[in-house]
Amino acid sequence: MSDLQPLDPIRFTRELVEIESTTYHEGAVGEFLAEFLTRRGWAVEKTAVPQPPESAAGGSRWNVYAGTAGETPDLVFSTHMDTVPPYIPFTEDDEFLYGRGVSDAKGIIAAQTAAAEALRAAGFKVGLLFVSGEERDSAGAHVANRSPKGSRFLINGEPTDNRLALASKGALRVVLKAKGEMAHSAYPELGESATKKLVEALGRLLALDLPVIEDVGPSTLNIGQIQGGHAPNVIADQAEAQILIRLVTDSAPVRAAVLEAAAGLAEVDFTLEIPFVRLRAVEGLPTMIAKFTTDIPQLSNWGEPLLLGPGSIHVAHTPFEKLAKKELLEAVALYVKVGKQLLA
Repeated sequence: MSDLQPLDPIRFTRELVEIESTTYHEGAVGEFLAEFLTRRGWAVEKTAVPQPPESAAGGSRWNVYAGTAGETPDLVFSTHMDTVPPYIPFTEDDEFLYGRGVSDAKGIIAAQTAAAEALRAAGFKVGLLFVSGEERDSAGAHVANRSPKGSRFLINGEPTDNRLALASKGALRVVLKAKGEMAHSAYPELGESATKKLVEALGRLLALDLPVIEDVGPSTLNIGQIQGGHAPNVIADQAEAQILIRLVTDSAPVRAAVLEAAAGLAEVDFTLEIPFVRLRAVEGLPTMIAKFTTDIPQLSNWGEPLLLGPGSIHVAHTPFEKLAKKELLEAVALYVKVGKQLLA
């Protein structure tokens, strides 16, 4: 290990981004990471993450853990290998890296790996955990949580502009399904419009007074997808909407409000919940509130969590995803600093 050249986070980010790994297609980047970390002297474990039935054609996918053989880590760095679609090829200029995943979260993988190697060289007991599926359902984190390594601390990486998150909003995914009866649109009295019922239910949802927490902010509701019906001249017999609510409290009052709003109009299915979490501060670090969700609630067996990473969440999931090279290099030093403070 002493003969290794220091890891170049910028080059490593480029190599990672050049491998397409949208959710359910993380196999190739997992293989690359496992081989790369093995060559750099890490003891690497690959753990299979199951595919949902609708994505079986995506092939094998993995979690990748890297540590020191026979050693229990005190600190584990973790983030995710998958990205949202569509894939955007890597480019760069003098100041920025561009492409899908540069900030969310392949630049973070590079920064965490460089920091872990620096801490390992200084005698600290550290590990790396890179998971599949964070962008959809945290499938990889659920798998990883069944086989923790006994670490005291977990530093999870998401784009926080190199500020430490004091809280992370939760998420409640809701599906509304309305049913009706088809008829010719010239004779609406002979049918029952599912779309009309769905629109009324959605109007009630948008009018809800959702919880607000003073130091965190409001709960928010997004109607992400609507579909239904067959043609403009047919009364719709079915309609469906996909909704995501960002939580700042326990989900119980929000669930109750959603059920009341949809009563008599649509069936309600709560398909995913990620709880709201508060996180610790570290002296001397700037802070923020993460309005997004992370894998942290699903990695509860990996030690006390912190949330920190380079990049802006405002460009993640957009066609303009980018990461400043300076910020990436600063993240390496920041991860090392935080690691030493936690383990001092």
